[in-house]
Amino acid sequence: MEGRIKKDQGLFQQYEANHLYRCGVLYVGASTSPILVFVFCICTLSLFFSVYLTKWVLAKDEGPPEMSEISDAIRDGAEGFFRTQYGTISKMAFILAFVILGIYIFRTTTPQQEASGLGRATLAYITVASFLLGALCSGIAGFVGMWVSVRANVRVSSAARRSARESLQIAVRAGGFSAIVVVCMAVFGVAILYSTFYVWLGVDSPGSMKVTDLPLLLVGYGFGASFVALFAQLGGGIYTKAADVGADLVGKVEQGIPEDDPRNPAVIADLVGDNVGDCAARGADLFESIAAEIISAMILGGTMAQRCKIEDPSGFILFPLVVHSFDLVVSSVGILSIRGTRDSGLISPIEDPMAIMQKGYSVTIMLAVLTFGVSTRWLLYTEQAPSAWLNFALCGLVGIITAYAFVWISKYYTDYKHEPVRLLALSSSTGHGTNIIAGVSLGMESTALPVLVISVAIISSYWLGQTSGLVDESGNPTGGLFGTAVATMGMLSTAGYVLTMDMFGPIADNAGGIVEMSQQHESVREITDVLDAVGNTTKATTKGFAIGSAALASFLLFSAYMDEVASFAQMPFKEVDIAVPEIFVGGLLGSMLIFLFSAWACSAVGKTAQEVVNEVRRQFIERPGIMDYKEKPDYGRCVAIVASASLREMIKPGALAIISPMAVGVVFRILGHSTGQPLLGAKVVASMLMFATVAGILMALFLNTAGGAWDNAKKYIETGALGGKGSESHKAAVTGDTVGDPFKDTAGPSLHVLIKMLATITLVMAPIFL
Repeated sequence: MEGRIKKDQGLFQQYEANHLYRCGVLYVGASTSPILVFVFCICTLSLFFSVYLTKWVLAKDEGPPEMSEISDAIRDGAEGFFRTQYGTISKMAFILAFVILGIYIFRTTTPQQEASGLGRATLAYITVASFLLGALCSGIAGFVGMWVSVRANVRVSSAARRSARESLQIAVRAGGFSAIVVVCMAVFGVAILYSTFYVWLGVDSPGSMKVTDLPLLLVGYGFGASFVALFAQLGGGIYTKAADVGADLVGKVEQGIPEDDPRNPAVIADLVGDNVGDCAARGADLFESIAAEIISAMILGGTMAQRCKIEDPSGFILFPLVVHSFDLVVSSVGILSIRGTRDSGLISPIEDPMAIMQKGYSVTIMLAVLTFGVSTRWLLYTEQAPSAWLNFALCGLVGIITAYAFVWISKYYTDYKHEPVRLLALSSSTGHGTNIIAGVSLGMESTALPVLVISVAIISSYWLGQTSGLVDESGNPTGGLFGTAVATMGMLSTAGYVLTMDMFGPIADNAGGIVEMSQQHESVREITDVLDAVGNTTKATTKGFAIGSAALASFLLFSAYMDEVASFAQMPFKEVDIAVPEIFVGGLLGSMLIFLFSAWACSAVGKTAQEVVNEVRRQFIERPGIMDYKEKPDYGRCVAIVASASLREMIKPGALAIISPMAVGVVFRILGHSTGQPLLGAKVVASMLMFATVAGILMALFLNTAGGAWDNAKKYIETGALGGKGSESHKAAVTGDTVGDPFKDTAGPSLHVLIKMLATITLVMAPIFL
């Protein structure tokens, strides 16, 4: 009885603490702007919705004991690696935080900062605190993605014994939980940081900082998120693909056993990799994408409002937070629109999983269009240009259409229902070499349409912004860049649902592995195979979506970087002339960085995979009873190999990404001062960033699409086409899939994180280039 009373008292104290926290957040929000109260309320309700999804998923049964045993092994491996990996990342984050602190304490300040009374030390502590908070939130976002996936996989496997539609619904809702939490944290984090700085610094009071300058203090938050996301993506990607390649080359090609067969010593490492690479890393990745886009749009909104002398600029600054608050609402509706049925067996061709999820995406997009229009009318209406809000609403529509186009293009090039993947599968019938040639050419071709879509989106949204009627004191149009920012927000206005589709993929993949390892009936494996193939497509579409948003967000951050340099240097900085030799060299270095980074990422997978292959071969030789189920493989040995190797190998490409822009900027700054060109360092870094963004977008599109197409070409053959499993065509397709593995799950996803991190690091480090 006494223990129960203590427990009740503890629960009451916890409730009271949570109540006080919520009251404190609402008080800070109300002291800043009523808009933030709306944002906090939506985020709070969304967290309650995520709790509902969690309880719904965890209420499902875990199936027979053999399924639970395998799931527990996957969970232990994933959580163990996560703790070790993020322990390493956190140490590097603290080291970088001290570097940032030193740079900011000794850097110069802008006239605006001096006028507001912000000293170097205050700015240094604000930036470091923002950086560490962004890193922490990014890590939590990754943990959430991994936590739900290792608990949902076995429930999806169990549901597949009863109904294909039920297993689909569980996977979607589990992915939805992670997506809602990630988006909510990104919005909550930026909003709390903004409102805290607003109250603490006394913004807009006499002699203090103006509200239009406040968003620049949030850049450290985006940098911290990018830093963690990059290393999470590198480490997780190396882990999952080294295990996958090693398992496939020895298991499928040499021993002729099925994918995820329990006799394969690398199978548990492969399944663990799905969680740490595809779930944890993607959660951190999408968190970083949303945070970077919100901050860049807030900076540009504040800058435009200041130039146009808008009386109340808070609507233009806080607009991104409201858009993503509505994103939480519309994505939640889209997730709930996917319902289970009582029908059992395979999903019919008429109602396949991809069609079901696309219906949910269509619902989400329609609601996003409506809420975006409401948001622009509410926050972007101004008496200076009464019709400007309509132009910006059209910019948002451009972004939403761009997102849909990216999803469709990615699906066309990676889904085996369409011609490109079927032709790739057909090339496997003539050998391994022709499969590789066809896959490379498909990946190259797939870059064309997305680039055209991005180009149209940037130009049309810029033009709509320029013609919005907003002008500066001299009568010059100033809404162009903000129009592009609004288009980026439109593209990410359905980010919650898109992330749900992405998380669905690895959960379905894990479920298939559990079904195979627990030796369930063939009909159950057929259901999970269908879900797995669709999951490959949804992962590819999300990567295409992320690349498109990275391109637009980098363009915005590039503009913010130029404004920041101009503020520090007290001279105009509006263009970068690549005809100047030093600046052209900066562009070459930026392009080289993309190729070198990609090479090191793929090489890391290759070297680790070699260790896995040797270990799997050794076990098959030394334990011949494995093939007859008389001996059990040593799964732990392969897990240990990929865990240690991935942590070791992620350091080199990650360090390259962080050190390169700083080193180039400092070297050319010294050269510029010696030759009478004070802005040379900043201009060379701008050129490096510009070329790296262009090359990185093309390279990421190529790698992601080629890898996804190779994977689904193999899946298509495994359905029975071109000889089916075990045929020569299948062996050639497996080779293509192993080549594509580091492309689509290591180098490709890491590249679009790299692009945004380069943009944020140059913005944070801008003073050292002058």
